[in-house]
Amino acid sequence: MTASKIDGRGRAPRLKTQPKACETHSHVYGRTEEYPHWAGRKPHVEATLESYETMLARLGMERGVIVQPSLYGSDNTCTLRAIRTMGLDRARGVAVTRKDISTAELDGLHGQGIRGIRFYFIVDDYTADDLEPMAEKAASVGWHLQVQDDGNWLVDLAPRLAELPVDVVIDHVGRTPAENGINDPNFKALLRLMENGKTWVKISATYLRTTVGPPTYADVGDKVRALVGVRPDRLVWAANWPHPNFPPDNKPEEADCLDPLLEWVPDDATRNAILADNPAKLYDFPD
Repeated sequence: MTASKIDGRGRAPRLKTQPKACETHSHVYGRTEEYPHWAGRKPHVEATLESYETMLARLGMERGVIVQPSLYGSDNTCTLRAIRTMGLDRARGVAVTRKDISTAELDGLHGQGIRGIRFYFIVDDYTADDLEPMAEKAASVGWHLQVQDDGNWLVDLAPRLAELPVDVVIDHVGRTPAENGINDPNFKALLRLMENGKTWVKISATYLRTTVGPPTYADVGDKVRALVGVRPDRLVWAANWPHPNFPPDNKPEEADCLDPLLEWVPDDATRNAILADNPAKLYDFPD
């Protein structure tokens, strides 16, 4: 069966980005014949690098970070090829690796633009017990751990994340329960974790945990404002393209996820840092 294709087109955002703006979390999916799916993983749409580049240009993003999708497990071939095609002046990546990966292999991935290891607890084979040993490996090459789970998870895990010898990047505003908003214990744990200066949060996938929905995502905006109030220098923005949790005919509009920053982060300098300066530091882009 031929996978549906996502073309990257949509409306232009109202927000005008500055040079070196960076989208920090999207996935590239190639043809099944060329990139076999990991056993037991749910197939997704075909979302090519060309389509991703179309989306970046529409949003005014010069740079992008391609995150290894769960579909390919620890076979990073598709992700690495996309980074190589974009070029290291414009692209970086986050990989999923084997638990027994060697230092030499990590060095090889570093040279190809990888700057982090993804812990996607919802699907991937990593468990919380793998955090410390994989953090030691990541530290050897100056990488971070990118962590995602869902619901009531940060209260228990945050203390362990704080003790890791590397920076930690929390996906999708933490994916904490929407019902209690900023008063949720898990979100409060995230705010405390942000204070250590080693924790980053992606303002992304705002549609995953909201009771309001587009185009305002107002309840997510409350969380973003709270995060800005703690460590605006540890926030980045991402589209989460091609929105793998949604069917091809009902995808969120990326511009609807970017434009709320005009209200949530009204200060131009802070907003510009979130879109360009912060990701340049986190992902080791050239000045």
